[in-house]
Amino acid sequence: MATRIILNSTGAADVMQLEHVAAQSPGPGQVWLEQTAMGVNPLDVLQRKGGAALALPSGLGLEGAGRVSAIGDGVHNVQVGDRVAYAMGPVGAYASGRLFPAERLVPLPPQLEDEAAAAVLFKGITAQYLLKTTYAVGPGTQVLLYGAAGALGQLMVPWARHLGATVIGVVSRLQSVERARAAGCQHVLVFDAKTLASQVRELTQGQGVAVVYDCVGKVSLEASLGSLRVRGLLVSFGGTSGAPPAIEVATLNANGSLYLTRPSLAAHTRTVEEYQQRAADVLAAVAEGIVQPRVWRCFPLAEAAKAHECLEQGRSEGALVLTA
Repeated sequence: MATRIILNSTGAADVMQLEHVAAQSPGPGQVWLEQTAMGVNPLDVLQRKGGAALALPSGLGLEGAGRVSAIGDGVHNVQVGDRVAYAMGPVGAYASGRLFPAERLVPLPPQLEDEAAAAVLFKGITAQYLLKTTYAVGPGTQVLLYGAAGALGQLMVPWARHLGATVIGVVSRLQSVERARAAGCQHVLVFDAKTLASQVRELTQGQGVAVVYDCVGKVSLEASLGSLRVRGLLVSFGGTSGAPPAIEVATLNANGSLYLTRPSLAAHTRTVEEYQQRAADVLAAVAEGIVQPRVWRCFPLAEAAKAHECLEQGRSEGALVLTA
């Protein structure tokens, strides 16, 4: 018997209900996965609150790690007993056991613990495509990164530094400055929508940065645009303050022929080959010490609501993981 979180409606954290489910026999191309650790991500919170579509009733969660306990017909890439992890669903990671497509499983190296794998894969693939595909960060690139002290920021900052970038980190409060510096930011600014752009221009001798990674959204958009150099790129990939407002196309021209994109993890892992390549790059970066999984706190699966509350209230200082 397994347990899982189920949503019959969207709303506050208490809509997540724990239920028991029987283990199922995997069909063709599937495995039954006994999970030990599940990552908690901002997208989970957004889906739980109704800000991103879910067909109810629904499970929740897009990232997990565990061991294969049964395989279906046609499965050749994993065997019973293999330690594996995954990111990007199908939705339903908040469970002690589940069916999962075998082709989306990523084999884990012996030295990477399940909790660390569940903390790093989803966020790591996000960091990988943002730094290497959305904008090819390299030597001399000047980067402005919001959330530099958060779980994703703690992966993006050292990876960007490894690629040769100068990183200006943005944090929401003074208490987070030292954590952002420890991650590798050369400069750290406490967010103020009125002064951020001028601070960035002062740090860049009036030029602005090549790329802004903005996960804040609504309250930060104008400051982000004002922080860019001529022909710079604004990467709007989150919305912790709400959805970013619409931008008149002429605004991009007026601010120096700027570029704007709104990328998603789904669009960057559309094929199995692309997904596996990005996951392999993340695990290689971990193995080489370029990035380090940082689990701030683990919660039992039954206490998923407490993990969501920590994330929503900004109290977490690294990745949050559920355990079964």
